[in-house]
Amino acid sequence: MVYGQVVIGPPGSGKTTYCNGMSQFLRLIGRKVAVINLDPANDALPYECAVNIEDLIKLSDVMAEHSLGPNGGLVYCMDYLEKNIDWLQSKLEPLVKDHYLLFDFPGQVELFFLHANAKTVIMTLIKNLNLRLTAMHLVDAHLCSDPGKYVSALLLSLSTMLHLELPHINVLSKIDLIESYGKLDFNLDFYTDVQDLSYLQYHIGQDPRSAKYRKLTKELCDVIEDFSLVNFTTLDIQDKESVGNLVKLVDKSNGYIFAGIEASAVEFSKIAVSPLDWDYYRVAAVQEKYMKEDENSDLQ
Repeated sequence: MVYGQVVIGPPGSGKTTYCNGMSQFLRLIGRKVAVINLDPANDALPYECAVNIEDLIKLSDVMAEHSLGPNGGLVYCMDYLEKNIDWLQSKLEPLVKDHYLLFDFPGQVELFFLHANAKTVIMTLIKNLNLRLTAMHLVDAHLCSDPGKYVSALLLSLSTMLHLELPHINVLSKIDLIESYGKLDFNLDFYTDVQDLSYLQYHIGQDPRSAKYRKLTKELCDVIEDFSLVNFTTLDIQDKESVGNLVKLVDKSNGYIFAGIEASAVEFSKIAVSPLDWDYYRVAAVQEKYMKEDENSDLQ
């Protein structure tokens, strides 16, 4: 059983920086990590990737050959990847034995709440390689400084959650920079917990540009609250404690914390509802122990 993260989010939300920082942290705590770049437009990678989609297809080539813009080109690339999923699977097979996987996806949001290509790729890999993946949806924290943009981020997060159907964590990235965008209308907890949005509607209504959309805004907020699925955790990728807290949350969502544990359903339930205070160094050691035991049994 292989664990990992699907890193998605709008352009500029910090996905590539996240993959770079997260891979360094995971190696620091003893995990073998493989980063898979599935963004055909990302040609300046700060990390060393184990698999690069540019070995299969490049956005620049697609745009030139088919006279497409960046958005149409990315959709074409994902469609091409879906049709050549065997290529990606063959690249991943040597890694799934002992690596934790980080998938760095493009920032075109339509791929994750409208088109089916990216979802098909993810689901095929999950089925064929027995992966346990968590979707990490990054949203730039500066959107909290504008009520209208924050509501848009909530809608995007909700749509993506419903479309991908994966264990899902919404992350307010670049939280260390949030004060540089001005004072927030509410405490940060209001934005992370997605509390009563009626207070937010009042602030939107004060803007003359959006006052005429007050009724539409109310209906959209009602949809978000009716589903009651969206909340956020915060992240400063340069802060080890912040990254560590997020790793614990991810480990719980994709089941990594349960790996190598022999217990009853009741014991698993106790672990699932307990606070996020386990030692991920210990978990990594347990994982390594069971991997070695599996290797020895295979040799015998």
